[in-house]
Amino acid sequence: MTESNKPRLEVCLSPALLHLYDVKSSIVVIIDVLRATSTICTALANGATKIIPVATVEECVNIGRQLEAITAGERDGKIAEGLKHGNSPFEYSRDFIEGKVMVLTTTNGTKLLHMAKDAVQIVTGSFPNISAVCDYLVAQKQNVILGCAAWKDRVNLEDTLFAGAVVSRIREHFDVSCDSAIAAETMYEASKGDLFEAMKNATHFKRLSNFGLEADIRYCLTADGANVLPVLRNGELVLG
Repeated sequence: MTESNKPRLEVCLSPALLHLYDVKSSIVVIIDVLRATSTICTALANGATKIIPVATVEECVNIGRQLEAITAGERDGKIAEGLKHGNSPFEYSRDFIEGKVMVLTTTNGTKLLHMAKDAVQIVTGSFPNISAVCDYLVAQKQNVILGCAAWKDRVNLEDTLFAGAVVSRIREHFDVSCDSAIAAETMYEASKGDLFEAMKNATHFKRLSNFGLEADIRYCLTADGANVLPVLRNGELVLG
């Protein structure tokens, strides 16, 4: 707790900066808006029993074979070679995913999940589950780090905007004296009227648009389409 008797709310804009934050005394929210954490909450909302995040494609294939699970993931925005499914939330409708296990690997999001393993608790956040995330953080009354997965350690716009949206919603319950949190909130407040338009100059927007994935982007920027709380327990993401 801080001197104000409120817990801290901080934003880590890149995994490369995570070592500067006190992970061991904080809840860490893993943010990978385009598209890992949007897909995670969507799959769980549609009945997936659990999602196992792994770092490599090889792990994904091997564990998927052992568990007869769905193997999913991307590298640089495309389905990773050797996997059957990608990272689009639209792939994981209820009639496909309900009652199944997914093993997932992504370019950025699963890496940060493993880096934050010593946190008090790890949850995943994105616009489709923003209300569930905010409600949980307020109720826990503990220090929070909003951890942006970024893009290969480079700060990205979409994860920063989501972090800013969370700060904007719950700042009254926290001590916000972190410059990156203030910057993220300022960016979100300037962009919230049309997040899709605000994203058009972003590198990841252009990357996914080149693959014809504008519908994915719109979904991933829309609040509460899959409003559940994925929580990491024993290395598996399950409904909180």
